[in-house]
Amino acid sequence: MIRLAAPAKRIVSLAPHVTEVLFAAGAGDKLVGAVEYSNYPAAAKKIPRVGSYARLDLEAIAALKPDLLVAWESGNAPAELTKLRALGLTVYVTQPNRIEDIPRDIERYGRLAGTEGVANAEAGRFRARYGELGRQYSQRPAVSVFYEIWKQPLMTVNGKQIISDVLRLCGGRNVFADLPLLAPTVSVESVIAADPEAIVASGMDESRPEWLDDWRRWGAMTAVKRDNLYFVPPDLIQRHTPRILEGATQLCAQLENARGKRRK
Repeated sequence: MIRLAAPAKRIVSLAPHVTEVLFAAGAGDKLVGAVEYSNYPAAAKKIPRVGSYARLDLEAIAALKPDLLVAWESGNAPAELTKLRALGLTVYVTQPNRIEDIPRDIERYGRLAGTEGVANAEAGRFRARYGELGRQYSQRPAVSVFYEIWKQPLMTVNGKQIISDVLRLCGGRNVFADLPLLAPTVSVESVIAADPEAIVASGMDESRPEWLDDWRRWGAMTAVKRDNLYFVPPDLIQRHTPRILEGATQLCAQLENARGKRRK
């Protein structure tokens, strides 16, 4: 944790989820710059852009004269963060890998921005809702799940990615949890061999991806036979923000629906 001489007044967010969490921590009015796709809440869309999280506009960032940059370890290029530090800028790097990391980040941002009251209250609400979902679903009979990020190439997540944490919260079991990469590419054949009880997809936006129904051609799969093909909007399950509990609520209900289709 870095230490500031005074609460930050000019913050630049270097990842969309960071922008969202800063607003949740009460620091939205201190944001002077953010990367592309920082689209929540609505006020975030009006913040000047400084490139994308994968390709930062270093000159634009420096011109904003920020007293704090909040970066994403697995999203921002280390070389770019090194250059920003060389310019004398203060960089705080975050890497939320588990659901429990989200309220911690809210609290940390609150301390950095001097908005502890708002941040601590939001973190408390998050933990309370997280606990409720865990008590309701985490010990339910396990549902094997293939989580599909994208069709071409066919991509999923391993057990260390935060989406798998949501699956565990809901009593789900990621069939590809043991793969070494966070977002591995897999084959159709390997999915068929795993025979998941449910297939969950995200896609690009708020609408259900058409390619989710492509699995219906393999009618022998358990997920297809029982019509357990589900969708959760990506912003509600792929971003490390308070809204992940909205996605978890949807996913938990879907997996409970899948349990209900089992033969008595």
